[in-house]
Amino acid sequence: MEEMFETSLKVIEQSGWLAPVLFIMLHVFRQVFFIPVIIICLVGGYLFGSFYGSLYSIIGLTATSALFYGIVHGFPRFLAKVSQLKKRFLGEKESLSLPQMMLLRIVPFIHFHLVSLYVMETRPTFREYMKISFYLSMPPAIIYTLFGDMIHELPLVGTVVFALFIGLLCFMARRKEQRYAWQEFFKA
Repeated sequence: MEEMFETSLKVIEQSGWLAPVLFIMLHVFRQVFFIPVIIICLVGGYLFGSFYGSLYSIIGLTATSALFYGIVHGFPRFLAKVSQLKKRFLGEKESLSLPQMMLLRIVPFIHFHLVSLYVMETRPTFREYMKISFYLSMPPAIIYTLFGDMIHELPLVGTVVFALFIGLLCFMARRKEQRYAWQEFFKA
């Protein structure tokens, strides 16, 4: 699998004007190769720079979301399995705001399609789903692509500042209300 990924990168580097198309296709088919989103976005920053790498990653992640929508609606058993995973990680009754979903997309250990499934369940039409998916594709694409572009120049202090910034964003986007069931509040 590692050899296939390295070969894909060499082909992208040597393909000239076709490189962006191949990179976007790598985004779309990365699930088949079990490659995390973060690695592809880092590679995009390294190969294309901050602006174009982010642009191509946003296009690729949005296309991935569209493909996921088609697959889920084409294979109901697949939908049931992914729904079980979503319930395990995100819960059933949790309502997430757009900034919270954006932060979940940035977190590397939350699967990309769990958030897509949540959006699919809360947005009734394909158009609304794609609009939100486009917005949700921006944070990971931009942040990880920028990081991939600066990775060879970033000192340890920059890495620490970046990690603190992500932590601050998580803190600021949290829900500021708590709900208690009547029985929990008045336990004997």
